[in-house]
Amino acid sequence: MIGIIDYGMGNLRSVEKALQKVGAQTRFVRGVGDLADLSGILLPGVGAFGDAVRNLHATGTWEPLRQWAADNRPFLGICLGYQLLFDSSEEAAPDVRGLGIFPGKVVRFMPEEAGVKVPQIGWNNVRVAQPESALFRETADGSYFYFVHSYYPVPADASVTALATEYAGVEFASAVGRGNVFGTQFHPEKSQAAGLTLLRRFAQICGEGLALPDVVPTQGETMLA
Repeated sequence: MIGIIDYGMGNLRSVEKALQKVGAQTRFVRGVGDLADLSGILLPGVGAFGDAVRNLHATGTWEPLRQWAADNRPFLGICLGYQLLFDSSEEAAPDVRGLGIFPGKVVRFMPEEAGVKVPQIGWNNVRVAQPESALFRETADGSYFYFVHSYYPVPADASVTALATEYAGVEFASAVGRGNVFGTQFHPEKSQAAGLTLLRRFAQICGEGLALPDVVPTQGETMLA
């Protein structure tokens, strides 16, 4: 059973549908009582860093989530949920702290080239930096994923970068991984076959041993509800 954290700031139905499409069992987590008997946790997110921190504290799940990831149990953060794995963000006040699982900070794109739009919205490709990663080993160089973001993490330890992507004149860590804890700046649930493959890999890391379904979205489709 994979728990999807519901703190009022995530594209929950799309994530739920994508995980179920690869055969995973899911449960929404809205409080500490929902964390029992889970094999993995997925932390989605859309919105502002500071609001997410406050909402997670309000649900009482902040410290259990931090401890779960610190214990190297299967954990996947997506978009804002990925950024929350770091120490802090330029989007929030200096005293607003992230989960601190990966040392580093979240910064805003500052494009030098005229005409480069922020936020980045749409498809972009990745360079694989961790080809042996349990989560990303089936992700090929040049694979495309769907992004929607203005901020991106800068890990203090570059070795945790699993995938890298170039936008607005910078190459940034579009995914990280260490042990069983992972984060992606892109949305795998909206990223067609490449995203489904990644979610299937995460389900397998959680011990669910699932097979990728025969039917995957065709070009132009997404996993949106």
